[in-house]
Amino acid sequence: MTAAAEPSGLYRTVALIRGFEQRAVELVRDGVIRGGIHPCTGQEAVAAGTCAALRPDDVITSTHRGHGHVLAKGADPARMMAELAGRSTGLNQGRGGSMHAADFAAGVLGADAIVGAAVPIAAGAAWAMRQAGADRVALAYFGDGAVSQGVVLESFNLAALWRVPVVLVCENNGFATSMRPADTMAGTVVGRAAAFGIPAAVVDGMDPQAVLDATTGAVERARSGGGPTLLECVTYRFDAHHTWEHTARPRYRTDEEVAAGTARDPLEIQGARIPAATRATIDAETAELLDEAVRFALAGPHPDPATALDHLYATGLRPRAGAL
Repeated sequence: MTAAAEPSGLYRTVALIRGFEQRAVELVRDGVIRGGIHPCTGQEAVAAGTCAALRPDDVITSTHRGHGHVLAKGADPARMMAELAGRSTGLNQGRGGSMHAADFAAGVLGADAIVGAAVPIAAGAAWAMRQAGADRVALAYFGDGAVSQGVVLESFNLAALWRVPVVLVCENNGFATSMRPADTMAGTVVGRAAAFGIPAAVVDGMDPQAVLDATTGAVERARSGGGPTLLECVTYRFDAHHTWEHTARPRYRTDEEVAAGTARDPLEIQGARIPAATRATIDAETAELLDEAVRFALAGPHPDPATALDHLYATGLRPRAGAL
């Protein structure tokens, strides 16, 4: 068992993600992070449990709500915060921002703002790794709002047909922005997997240990040549779909519904499994780490506008003088 999979390790990851999102929201309000973010507050158990089941050389693909996934897979919180702030010291030199962070060294092939796009990328990566003779696994995250996307279902088909080593993780937080699955989706999430002969399970996405246990089995199956598995992690988003809601305040959830959904908190669920002194130490270390991450982000320079077209053209095309 890796350190991340120990009870204290799971708590540390959940606490890191929770604290990171809280600080990121503050930086949005302060105008440091421009354009807002999609907080994953409340959904930390999914990221912590799934990534704890992976090896360092396994890979993930993520979503627009991907900060937790990227951190749980091992990316540097300071460089991640700098990326959100659009600084050249960020994971991707400030070019990816909140929704497109990537860290190949940590096995993060990238977050993707396109709904469902993580699934074909992970399926393709898994196929390539198997073709290379490696026993590595790819894991894709997607939301309940992605399960009827054509590219997702096409990827299910090929993953099952070719038995690629991919784990398909649906984070079902009950809303596709503001739409409920029951209003937009015929059938069920796990039913879609069954149609392709893919084993599937519904998992308590608020419990890091439950997610870890389910993911461990899926990863072992994929690594041994058994093919894909789908896990529907039922979770709840504590915060806004996007920080835009903090100003606009759309009403698609009642206060009573939010109270019921937030009653079970992954931070408290996992925190109750470790000694109080251990929890206090982790909390203090995490706070210090994140304070330093914010300082690092604020100290970093913004990218030079003259480099705006870098990495876009293989020919090295440069903008005309005065265009930027």
